[in-house]
Amino acid sequence: MAVTKQKQVLGKGLGALIRPAEVPEEPVSIEPSEETRDDGVATEVLMHVEVAKIDPNPYQPRIDFDPQELHELALSISENGLIQPVTVRRWEGGFQLISGERRLRACKEAGITHIPAYIRKVDTAEEMIELALIENIQRKTLNPVEIATSYQQLVTEYGHSPEQIAQRVGKDRSTVVNFIRLLKLPKKILASLQKNEISMGHARALISLPDETAQLRTWQRIIRDDLSVRKVEELVNSIYRKPTLPPPRKATMSHTTPHLQELSRKLHPIYGTKVHIAAGKDGKGIISFEFYSDDDLDRLIDLLLND
Repeated sequence: MAVTKQKQVLGKGLGALIRPAEVPEEPVSIEPSEETRDDGVATEVLMHVEVAKIDPNPYQPRIDFDPQELHELALSISENGLIQPVTVRRWEGGFQLISGERRLRACKEAGITHIPAYIRKVDTAEEMIELALIENIQRKTLNPVEIATSYQQLVTEYGHSPEQIAQRVGKDRSTVVNFIRLLKLPKKILASLQKNEISMGHARALISLPDETAQLRTWQRIIRDDLSVRKVEELVNSIYRKPTLPPPRKATMSHTTPHLQELSRKLHPIYGTKVHIAAGKDGKGIISFEFYSDDDLDRLIDLLLND
């Protein structure tokens, strides 16, 4: 897939992918009519399509499906219809699911033959990922690990930057980066996060620890002692983080020049914060960056490391 093609897709904007106006206010019947039965051609329409003709989405971000919840949803759909139709694209004589895996599975369990579906014109794999990811995030059906994995897939397979992803899903760049950083944690901790044994806040605190052994040891304490996020943050700060180095003596680093001031002004828009440059008479000096929160610090570190 050409890079230029990817950038064209990214340029569409969030509104081109998800259209809130399309969401019905009342449940949609699962019984097709002559007007709603698929004609085999139309796109960007809401129609009834055959469940048997829908292939799964190979880029489905959601991994966990609770059997009991699926059973309850199947009963609800049989009785009341669907409040939110699934989304599909035309694919090899049938359809490929874009979003709505849980609803589709529930319909199959209920023995339903037709399902209301938005038939979208989707040409690329990354647009499939984006559509499924955006809808699941908006519906709050993905756990943090599933979101992180989807973001990482857009980075590694399609070359999207955190800034591009943030724009696509309507989040801050720091939010996207923080999700991706979760994947650096050991598999046991990620599994615990998926099971809701620990929260996103716990996981973010564990990332700050120096190695996997320390992360696993602290995770075990979280589970054993039911530690709050604040307690874990205090534990990380007091036990594992290195002591803060004393600030350099200002007397030796107070020298500045119009040239250094100009460099500071140029760095400001690049890093999105105040940058201070000071130098001593011997030519040695310090560059310092201001930050105003943990997320802001993460953002600066990512920029400096080009992560």
